[in-house]
Amino acid sequence: MSAVPEFTHERVLTAQGARSGLVITVALHSSALGPALGGCRMWTYPTWADGQADALRLSAAMTLKNAAAGLDAGGGKSVIALPIGEHVDSDRRRAALLDLGDLVELMDGRYRTAEDVGTTEHDMVVVRERTEHVVGLPAEKGGAGEPAGATALGVFSAIGPTLEAAFGSEQIEGRSFVISGLGQVGGRLARMLAGQGARLIITDIDDRKQQLAGELDAKWISPDRALTTEADVLVPAGLGGILTDEAIDALPVRAVVGPANNPLADRSGAARLQQRGIVYAPDFVVNAGGVIHLEGIGHGLEWPAIAERLTGIGDTVRRVLASARDNGTTTLEAAEALAYARIDAARARQRVGV
Repeated sequence: MSAVPEFTHERVLTAQGARSGLVITVALHSSALGPALGGCRMWTYPTWADGQADALRLSAAMTLKNAAAGLDAGGGKSVIALPIGEHVDSDRRRAALLDLGDLVELMDGRYRTAEDVGTTEHDMVVVRERTEHVVGLPAEKGGAGEPAGATALGVFSAIGPTLEAAFGSEQIEGRSFVISGLGQVGGRLARMLAGQGARLIITDIDDRKQQLAGELDAKWISPDRALTTEADVLVPAGLGGILTDEAIDALPVRAVVGPANNPLADRSGAARLQQRGIVYAPDFVVNAGGVIHLEGIGHGLEWPAIAERLTGIGDTVRRVLASARDNGTTTLEAAEALAYARIDAARARQRVGV
């Protein structure tokens, strides 16, 4: 029997929704810095346990993301696991969102949910019927609205420092980028890069996104070529886990920077990228724009102040890259050290009652 992995979460709730019958997991990883913040993913999984495992993994990543971003927020995530091949109509979807709200309410305010892959700001209005602990409502409902623009701006701010580390210059014009995933964030980012004169190679599992290639004078490739097409930079902007050992060994780029959560199939991939001379900007630093936006709106900040924090992601990337270089670590280790320094300091203050 294999060893059971260490359990590092504060609290995890997994239940079959009373209304929907779908298995939902709410995972609170850490509230050391404050009430946890992390969205709800509604996705198809082979089993409910795979959905639960995804929630555990993603919530731990949210702890790092929020800490590295300088937010007073912990890490959490929720997952509504959809069975393979089973159609979920609008009524059952609404039922699942209400079920989610009930589980979030059981966390006593220590976890706040929001939209994520498979959910929208309008879905959060439904969740709000069952709990107050939800952010990212539509602007017309008094919420922060769609955070994808903020996430894209944060990623864009991270690209310059990554290019400088890889090529000695932050210049985007003339550089080639493979963008894999053209959702709300990837599509916005593609437009930003095109506006700066980048040469784009784009792909998505949805063939309808191919029209963006014509709009931006970009080259369209099939999704299975995203990791084998030669370019200066790979921008993973879809689901995670794509950078396996085999993929990294064949990766024909000089840098990886993008909004996808957990693009590394295993954390050892960071060292493997480094050994190949590929600069890796850790995902949880790069893609923090959405949570920065949500927290900023929640604290009453105006857009100029939020935008300043979003562009500050570039400064954080510079710190991480410099720390890795100076201390002989991977960029992943450097980013984790930055995040855990804040978390450990918060835990120390709590122990002494400060």
